[in-house]
Amino acid sequence: MSVLSAYRLVRRSSASRKVAVLAPLGALVATIVLNLCLYLAMGKDAGAVFHAMLVEPLVSWSSFSEVLLKMTPLLLIAQGLAIGFRANVVNIGAEGQFILGAIFAASIPVWFPQATGGWIWPLMLLLGGIGGALWAVVPAFWRVRLNASEILVTLMMSLIATQLLAYLLVGPWKDPMGFNFPQSVMFQMDATLPLLIPGTRVNVALVLALVVTLAAWVYMQRSFQGYQLVVGGLAPQASAYAGFSESRAVWLSLLIGGFAAGLAGAAEVAGPLGQLQRSVASGYGYAAIIVAYLGGLNPIGILFSSLLIAILYIGGDNAMVSAELPVAAVRVFQGSLLVCYLAAITLVRYRLVRVKSEVRA
Repeated sequence: MSVLSAYRLVRRSSASRKVAVLAPLGALVATIVLNLCLYLAMGKDAGAVFHAMLVEPLVSWSSFSEVLLKMTPLLLIAQGLAIGFRANVVNIGAEGQFILGAIFAASIPVWFPQATGGWIWPLMLLLGGIGGALWAVVPAFWRVRLNASEILVTLMMSLIATQLLAYLLVGPWKDPMGFNFPQSVMFQMDATLPLLIPGTRVNVALVLALVVTLAAWVYMQRSFQGYQLVVGGLAPQASAYAGFSESRAVWLSLLIGGFAAGLAGAAEVAGPLGQLQRSVASGYGYAAIIVAYLGGLNPIGILFSSLLIAILYIGGDNAMVSAELPVAAVRVFQGSLLVCYLAAITLVRYRLVRVKSEVRA
């Protein structure tokens, strides 16, 4: 008779709040160590790389203002996604909802290029949110009525959104004076967001993102409806026994996430871009998934994680120039950060237990 040993994860009866708070910091340290080894293996100056990625974005006001600009769409999208994630509704299609928000917002300056007035950019933001929410209707309907996976449907809808954007920019919305580039006309001044900080590109969308963060915190922490969503995600059977509607949770989660992503898309075309371009599909919707989980699906945690990922965005661009780092290495840093965080939070919630089993010869 021989004895075999194995390990399995057993959920802890109670998780330490202090350790849970320190988990993101531990994940960041582990990510830096892993990527340090990667850069050394690539023959790069690891010190120069980390200085470019983590220090240079913070050393001057001009570079930090670009961090705030990148932080805005990440914060908006991640707050919307986190509400669904906590309800166990996994929306992977924020990129498509972001694109639809940009398209809906751009329709006003494209169709009415001579329009003026202070009503234009607020209406563009509203239309952007509506566009993103409408793009989330299809996966919500299929999940509720056909029990289709919202993960797959939202992802496929993003691919459709990308093709729709390409069609518009090489077809009916193409700027006839744009030297054959796939882009719309430049928006008039009243169709762009007012600057928040003079001398920078930071606009009022940052204030909007902070307001959305506060609203998300109140909704999830202080409202009964938010409590229903959380209970439905943690204990679906208990939620159903209490009379909470799973269908309503699905609809709310996807529509809120779609509206937030569409709002971010509208802010992007009405803000730093100033026109509808193919580059609007820059991966914010996917990066926001990392932001949401790195922030522990908590509105306040997401505020800090969006700042960190924005620093990595700007720092990654710096590293590609000053340290000759390939763009793939920057994406590996972001991905490994998510993997390390998920590993850290798993060890916070679970513990490894050694299990022995007897095997007869």
